[in-house]
Amino acid sequence: MTAKSTMRAWSLSVHKIVGWTGGIALLLWGVSGFLHPVMTYVGPAQTAFFPPSHPLVLEGTKPIGETLEAAGITEASNIKVIAGPAANVLQVTQSALEPRRYFDLKTGAELPGQDINQAVFLARYYSGLKDAPVKSVTFQTDFDDTYGWVNRLLPVYKVTFDTPDNVTAFAYTETNAMAFLTNDTKSTLSQFFSAMHSLDFAPENAEPLRVLYVAIMVGSLFIMALSGVGLLIFIRLNRRTPGIRGWHRVTSYVLALPLLMLSFSGLYHLFYSSGMPVARNLTLSPPQIVANATFHVPNHWADITAGLSVNSLSLVDAGQGDHLYRLGLKRKKVGAPGPTTEDAIRNARFDGVPRTGPALYINAANGKVWPQGDKELALRLAENFTDTPREHITSSRLITHFGPEYDFRNKRLPVW
Repeated sequence: MTAKSTMRAWSLSVHKIVGWTGGIALLLWGVSGFLHPVMTYVGPAQTAFFPPSHPLVLEGTKPIGETLEAAGITEASNIKVIAGPAANVLQVTQSALEPRRYFDLKTGAELPGQDINQAVFLARYYSGLKDAPVKSVTFQTDFDDTYGWVNRLLPVYKVTFDTPDNVTAFAYTETNAMAFLTNDTKSTLSQFFSAMHSLDFAPENAEPLRVLYVAIMVGSLFIMALSGVGLLIFIRLNRRTPGIRGWHRVTSYVLALPLLMLSFSGLYHLFYSSGMPVARNLTLSPPQIVANATFHVPNHWADITAGLSVNSLSLVDAGQGDHLYRLGLKRKKVGAPGPTTEDAIRNARFDGVPRTGPALYINAANGKVWPQGDKELALRLAENFTDTPREHITSSRLITHFGPEYDFRNKRLPVW
């Protein structure tokens, strides 16, 4: 028996054995994969791309340090001025998974329950449902079947509107962002997709069984495609076979390579993702000592912002004893004012069109410009979060578009 005959017999035998399992896997994978783009278009779409904003005028406002001291706040992870429903407000994040606190900029008075109001404001702003009644608002600190870990952002407010399809917005108040927007149809399709595509409904203690099942299904698809290639190579036909068998062979020439690539990459993704923990949410810096912010920005706002268009202000701890006010400059719009239609907004989100401009840093102790800027702050954060000395950092660059190493699921741009 020749080597060619042996390979032909092996390919035919294996192809028949794994044909049913591989065929079922292909059907499940294909149908669930088809659902993915469908979900994008059947669900509700954002009607606004850029975050809400009000003119940032701080003259005559109460110094931030005095407001925090009066509220008994000595440490906070995040302190910033953001756009509220009617005016700018001071937002303070003391704990990563607790509701944020808000204060009136002029009087320093705390605004009770403002985090919920902020979430509803964001849900209306991004969904375009200005007048729809709100059915429920829930503070959510964990991912679930409707709001999966790929959304990254926690905690969020789940705001459900009283509409026929129960439009639901997940608002992330820390950055005035819309984390996820869905409705009954999209949620049902999403759960169906997860169940068919990767058995995500399986409990965590059944992870080995889930991996084994998916590996068998996808592995059989890979072997089916590989043995099919063997049949194409070792069985030569002088004429096309009539009927289904003929069409099967013709389509095999087209599908063989894509099936091999899809199944192999699927196996790699399965073992890679199940073998290591997934970064499921953003991590805030350790709380900063707010008493170190002694420079009163409001008293010098006109001088600091002369000739600048500023849309945000935040207090950051740059490490090494440097406490800074970060002035977010408005993004310069070149040409068109930005995406306005549903399709344009969706494409802009996935393409990574920046929502904000550069930043200016002011030393919170003396009011002088901190010239190192974003790059130096990014390097310090990299040192702190990875516990890596500066001399071991080989390169740094600004990323302004999503790509293979930092994709659209990470939500934020630009980043270093």
